[in-house]
Amino acid sequence: MRFLGALTAIAASLSLTAATQNSETASFVNQTTCNGKTYTYEQLAGYGFIASNARDKFGDTLGGFGSSIALESKSWKKKGGVYTGIIWALPDRGWNTQGTLNFQSRVHKFALTLTPAPDATLANPSSPNLQLRYLDTIRFTGPDGTPCTGLDPDVTGSISYPGFPQLPVATFQGDGFGGAGPGGRRIPVDSEGLVLGSDGSFWVSDEYGPYIYKFSPRGRMTLAIRPPEAYIPRRNNTVSFSANSPPFYNPNQTVTPGDPTTGRNNNQGLEGLTISDDGRTLYALMQSALNQEGGPNNPNRLNTRLIEYDVSGHEPRYINEYVVTLPLFRSGNSSRVAAQSEIHYLSSTQFLILSRDSGAGHGQSSSTSLYRQADIFDISRATDIKSPVNDAANGSIASRTGVLKPGLRAAEYCSFLDFNVNSELGRFGLHNGGPQDQFLLNEKWESLALAPVNPGNNKDGEYFLFSVSDNDFITQDGYMNGGNFTYSDESGYNLDNQALVFKIKAPKGVKLS
Repeated sequence: MRFLGALTAIAASLSLTAATQNSETASFVNQTTCNGKTYTYEQLAGYGFIASNARDKFGDTLGGFGSSIALESKSWKKKGGVYTGIIWALPDRGWNTQGTLNFQSRVHKFALTLTPAPDATLANPSSPNLQLRYLDTIRFTGPDGTPCTGLDPDVTGSISYPGFPQLPVATFQGDGFGGAGPGGRRIPVDSEGLVLGSDGSFWVSDEYGPYIYKFSPRGRMTLAIRPPEAYIPRRNNTVSFSANSPPFYNPNQTVTPGDPTTGRNNNQGLEGLTISDDGRTLYALMQSALNQEGGPNNPNRLNTRLIEYDVSGHEPRYINEYVVTLPLFRSGNSSRVAAQSEIHYLSSTQFLILSRDSGAGHGQSSSTSLYRQADIFDISRATDIKSPVNDAANGSIASRTGVLKPGLRAAEYCSFLDFNVNSELGRFGLHNGGPQDQFLLNEKWESLALAPVNPGNNKDGEYFLFSVSDNDFITQDGYMNGGNFTYSDESGYNLDNQALVFKIKAPKGVKLS
């Protein structure tokens, strides 16, 4: 049987330990208190996947969609002990392990069904109890209807539309996949954060700009937020949106210098996006520190910025900004920063944050992840760093070695839910560390969504926390460009789109956004 076949070998090769207590004998896995609020990780409650070679309605590989997820809260139902709902999932810039492609940015819609398996044990693990059924795809376009693209932005230059700030632009040859075509210029979007608007629209944060875009229910860009100039990447004293990610058809293309001098580092943009429960306040968090504040060197890139916008009116209004100091973990003899991949609103002062290592998991050189957690941060006592000085093009709130400036106080950071607890993973036949098989967790977990365990009556504060992995579109049976471009990832791997469901208990005051 595909799911259970390697369990004996896995159990023999792993040390099955819990984060705080062995979940076979304890009523919970871990507990944390953050600024007086106590959160409990009760158990891993579910697992599911979509195969690596699945395709969307346009014929393209259905991959990478764990970059961000958002649950339609009104769709969430419980009937006869089974839960159902609608979830939207955001892929990033397409298959890019061997170079970026002219992949049109998009968002996917899935129906999910969760059948709890409370009796699953290490000795008698559950088969996948979370089903994800593909429903639809909305592709994103610019304000004029031109498709957006996953290609790396031009080193310099931009594109203009009435009522919009200057936007990054990608100029491409042929069809943008290495084939014949007229070439063109498109808005590049490396989608990483997703929020659903009450009118069916989509807020999307991106790594290239780093910008925040709003798309209509049909996928047309209607608004763009350009963050303060401190965030905007610059090379040679000029705005330079390139992430030094050459196209597949020209892999030797170079950018000098490779890393921006100031602003967001390559592939370290607005990774986290969330909204308040009343839909009025949007929050976006950089993946790690700006280059003038410790990036791109690890472990100096630990002080990252959280930016807050009032989106209740016709035009977004920048209102607050805070520092979040990311966690460090030991790797060999050195300390490393666990860059963040997603945030989720809990209250006006507290947020979930998904921080993790990289280079470890299914298909990676190491199978053992050292830090992969859904933690909590609290901004109650954090300094509001919003100011003309801090937000200027050369503004900084920390030194280039990552030391926070005197007088500034970062958000309180609280360790919480460890994805890598093998005594929990093993209850679904999964593992961290050990053999490189389909039961090994993928490297990149980049999404969070909450749903009440008791819909309509969640006074007990119990929630399911969903997370989906970004498999980087890695498959040996891949398709792009409406199925006309085929690929086989050089890694030789097929990485399923994995999904986990955790059961947690939150204090009073937590509200779904």
